Amino acid sequence: MASGQKIPARMTAIAISEPGGPRVLKPETRDVPLPRPGEILIRVHAAGVNRPDVQQRKGAYPPPPGASDLPGLEVSGEVVALGDEISRWRIGDRVCALTPGGGYAEYVKVHTGSVLPLPAGFTHTEAAAVPENYFTVWHNVFERGGLKKGETLLVHGGSSGIGTTAIQLASAFGAHVITTAGSREKCDACVKLGADRAINYREEDFVTAVKQATDGKGANVILDMVGGDYVQRNYEAAAVEGRIVQIAVQAGAVATADFSKIMVKRLTHTGSTLRPRTVEFKAAIAAALEAQVWPLLGTRKVAPVMDMIYPLTDAWRAHERMEEGEHIGKIVLDVG
Repeated sequence: MASGQKIPARMTAIAISEPGGPRVLKPETRDVPLPRPGEILIRVHAAGVNRPDVQQRKGAYPPPPGASDLPGLEVSGEVVALGDEISRWRIGDRVCALTPGGGYAEYVKVHTGSVLPLPAGFTHTEAAAVPENYFTVWHNVFERGGLKKGETLLVHGGSSGIGTTAIQLASAFGAHVITTAGSREKCDACVKLGADRAINYREEDFVTAVKQATDGKGANVILDMVGGDYVQRNYEAAAVEGRIVQIAVQAGAVATADFSKIMVKRLTHTGSTLRPRTVEFKAAIAAALEAQVWPLLGTRKVAPVMDMIYPLTDAWRAHERMEEGEHIGKIVLDVG
């Protein structure tokens, strides 16, 4: 292992003391992890907060085999040590990274394939808001969903981190965007980010609104994190040859649906999870992002929408904020 500065043996991390509410997130002292071949050690300056962190805290989303038991799926910081077989990165490089866990800490080790340079002009708190959402949206909207220029994307939860990312990227690549959100304030924020139509799902039926906005054709791609009764409604809102991509099931993993819609409209209903995928799979997404999206981030054509920033030791407050559901964009932890 190569290192360019004195690295402490111990660090502060936020652990899940037991499954439960936000207050089970407790600071504790842990050993600093050592990078293995193909891995780098990052001194974390900021860590993103994501819905899977909340699910892990509740005991509903265990880390994959071999991953840290600490929450935290994305970080930004400085490279401070290199494992063997590292060619691209150097000590002192400013990076952001997707992690399989362990981001709520002062140090985290990450496989080099999940690491990207800090976008030009970005602060660490901004950069920490990028990896999880951009990896997820790129793969699910553009690779699995095959969204093309001129097509219509319907994204549910448009004011979330995923939603705000999907709106901006789809717009930047020439698609039309319709989104759902739960308040007028959130809908207004979505329109400002580039959505052509924002539907307040508390006041309007999104199926009817999508049909009206597309002259009856429906959405070509639907990005859904709701599940439950949205499954059937997505089939109704989809265009012929439409692609529905499932990335979460916040309203339930079991649904009753009329599958004749799949046959009549020739629909594709697919889905994916990111965390347990191989390092090679994530490296391929990282390469695509660096080529296609990093130039847009560098010019601020797209950028993470920042909601609140909390100190690392107040991670429980960040989780409270997420569960309240009032946030617009990303919640981030400032590690220092």
